[in-house]
Amino acid sequence: MPHVHDHDHAAPGGHGNSGHSHGGHSHGGHVHSGHGAADERRLAWALGVITVFMVVEIVGGVLSGSLALLADAGHMVSDAAALAFSLVALRVGRRSATPRMSYGYRRLEILAAFVNGLALFAIAIWIAVEAVQRFWQPVQVMAGTMLAIAVAGLLANIVGFLILTGGSQANLNMRSALLHVMGDLLGSVAAIVAALVIIWTGWTPIDPILSVLVAAIVLKGAWHLVRSSGHILLEGTPGGLEPHAIKADLEENLAVVRVAHHIHAWSITAEQHMLTLHVVPREGVAARDVIEAVRKRVAERFNISHVTVQVEDSDHHDAEAADAGGCDAAASGQGSP
Repeated sequence: MPHVHDHDHAAPGGHGNSGHSHGGHSHGGHVHSGHGAADERRLAWALGVITVFMVVEIVGGVLSGSLALLADAGHMVSDAAALAFSLVALRVGRRSATPRMSYGYRRLEILAAFVNGLALFAIAIWIAVEAVQRFWQPVQVMAGTMLAIAVAGLLANIVGFLILTGGSQANLNMRSALLHVMGDLLGSVAAIVAALVIIWTGWTPIDPILSVLVAAIVLKGAWHLVRSSGHILLEGTPGGLEPHAIKADLEENLAVVRVAHHIHAWSITAEQHMLTLHVVPREGVAARDVIEAVRKRVAERFNISHVTVQVEDSDHHDAEAADAGGCDAAASGQGSP
């Protein structure tokens, strides 16, 4: 046979296949179950805190006429939905893999993070548009009510922030939830500053000005979140990994490897990376030996334990290389006179 495949994949439910050693790792959701349960509890507590003060800020924003307060309240509405979405995503993501969903449901975390990032974009744009309108049509602001509600909102956001910072920051879903709460915290600070300026000077334009500043900060965080989650959804190569670097490392540091090629790396989540590659062993090296050597090296050097290795014999690889070379030569010759 010209090929030997060996998959370091977990079977549905996260258990390794017979004869395959994972070195203590599991890929069906079990490896992160402790962190996942703790993250769920933190999200549930943060959701409760945010929901209560969301109602307070909506009422306070309407009564005071403050855009900064309404912007923060609108952001908290999004936060409540985002935290609920994140909580559901984590719980569903812990389900065992099935024949139809062979990697399980953990990718739902990335979808939730992507949607949350888009929601942040929409909120920031709404704040900016409303602020521009306020410059042309100023609205009277009840600064005292605004200050009291903003201080209460700030305390709620600090509590939510402290709850979420203890969670897994490698998890994009937790990071998206934390970004929402950080945006709220900044919004509360802006509302407090705006209220104080209005009380001391009566200058109401400070309200929409600080709202735009908060919107810009939120947009920056949203862009990073959408870019990171979108890269994973597009099966992009994980950050810090370069296929040519993996190829060079295996060929230079493993005596049993003659050639490594067809290297592909991608992520299921921000924490779970995958790698597939083809290798041609040195003369006389058994397929099992080169597979185990590649697995060990990739795990130690690149921190990837989920690897699929396809072993090729020298004749097949040389034939493929010759065919590729012939095609390249023919293609380059088409442009010759």
